[in-house]
Amino acid sequence: MLAGSAEARRIAVALLGQGWQVLALMSEPPRGADPMPVPFEICPDVTQAQIERAAQGAYAVIDASHGFDGHMTQMGHAAARVCGLPILTLSRPAWSCDEDDLWQTAPDVASAMPMIGPADRVFSATGWASLPEYKGFQGACLMLRQTAAHQRPVPFDFVELVFGTAPFSVVDEIALFKARRVDVLMARNLGGLPSRPKLEAAKALRLRVILIDRPVLPAGIRVVKSVDDVLVWLARL
Repeated sequence: MLAGSAEARRIAVALLGQGWQVLALMSEPPRGADPMPVPFEICPDVTQAQIERAAQGAYAVIDASHGFDGHMTQMGHAAARVCGLPILTLSRPAWSCDEDDLWQTAPDVASAMPMIGPADRVFSATGWASLPEYKGFQGACLMLRQTAAHQRPVPFDFVELVFGTAPFSVVDEIALFKARRVDVLMARNLGGLPSRPKLEAAKALRLRVILIDRPVLPAGIRVVKSVDDVLVWLARL
């Protein structure tokens, strides 16, 4: 299993209960008090060859990677073709801008920069790797959420790191956004419930929201939307 989403752990637990043996490949170590319950390998920049090796003797490949880890999905599907294994991708339904007239979308972070005004205080949940795309930022302040403590220097003077440990509640997010005087929330469009509290907080405070589109999935792949769909697919193989 290619893991990284919140659903990956739920899939692992369900498969263990059914007697399956599961090996997970992850781009970073699992976090929280209840980590991945199956053996896992950390592959920060996974290659097709690594997935092919891990898939030796496997019955199928489940892609439950992070919604913005397009590289892992691409490598997984290429490896599954070489190995002759069935593969399925779990992709949550995206959040829709129809929910709120203050929500907008952008294909990537760099494309969202013209949407930021010079006085805007922006809270970002787009991840450390997205920082180079903020080069053209013209707002007053960019507050970048980080869920793991570190002392890496930021590349731009306008960046302020905001450390916190997930999960985040709506109440906590509202308090944080008020304290930080946030005007705009920028977030990856992950869909689903685990990352939803910040959107509910922004909605309650009537903040502008910019949702960054997910990477495009490989053409012609089979995609389902829920853990139950994954389990049904596997049972029918």
